[in-house]
Amino acid sequence: MTQTDLGGADQVLAAGSPDRFGYEWHNYSELRPEYEEQFRRWTVHLKPADWRGLTFLDVGCGMGRNSYWPMTYGAAGGLAIDVDDRSLAAARHTLARFPSVRIEKRSGYEIGCKDEFDIVYSIGVIHHLQHPQKALASMVKAAKPNGRVLIWVYGRENNEWIVSFADPLRKALFSRLPVGLVHHLAVYPTALLWLLLRLGFGRIAYFALLREFGFRHLRSIVFDQMLPKIAHYWPRATVELMMMEQGLQDVRLAWVNEMSWCAIGTKPANRA
Repeated sequence: MTQTDLGGADQVLAAGSPDRFGYEWHNYSELRPEYEEQFRRWTVHLKPADWRGLTFLDVGCGMGRNSYWPMTYGAAGGLAIDVDDRSLAAARHTLARFPSVRIEKRSGYEIGCKDEFDIVYSIGVIHHLQHPQKALASMVKAAKPNGRVLIWVYGRENNEWIVSFADPLRKALFSRLPVGLVHHLAVYPTALLWLLLRLGFGRIAYFALLREFGFRHLRSIVFDQMLPKIAHYWPRATVELMMMEQGLQDVRLAWVNEMSWCAIGTKPANRA
């Protein structure tokens, strides 16, 4: 690979804001009990018993919380990958009690595994990538034949207000500001959200869930929305097509919190 190719690859990775998310997971690395409820919703097609004895690949693991819960359900072990050193350090701390989980620095675009894992998943990651289908193809390659591939992504349904107002503001302003400043600024919309939630704002399932969270957790969620350079909000049909274009079978989708999509499919037995 030439130096030009390397530079291009670095630019593609940087477009997904791994350094900005690394800042987030360095600052919000604690494991909260309510994270399990979020994980179960994000992986709604899989029950705790479905992980027992299986191997997994967590693509874009962040601080490791989405690898932690499968291990508590009896998973045999697996691989958690990310490209930011701060995220990986947080994941190693979170998963220290599970030596059968490897934490490695790898790109979702080039995972480097073939026919290896029973369950391959990515929670809240590929909608921040410049080339989401390339990452999804790499995930499918890593799954065993008859293995399952799962993604959780932002939906467009019920997020029109974000797409029309908040997302243009993120693109034009927050994604260009130093991440530490964005973290500070997140306090103010978080305070407004905190107040509105206590006044009964929001009738969909997501807002009911948010009412259960403390201020620090809410701030991390608001900050997470403000910091990335790329954020796709896909309608159901787009998510379904993305899965089917990778040759996955028995593709199923669930509307999570009435604002996002969890999609799962099975890799065919004869898929290379």
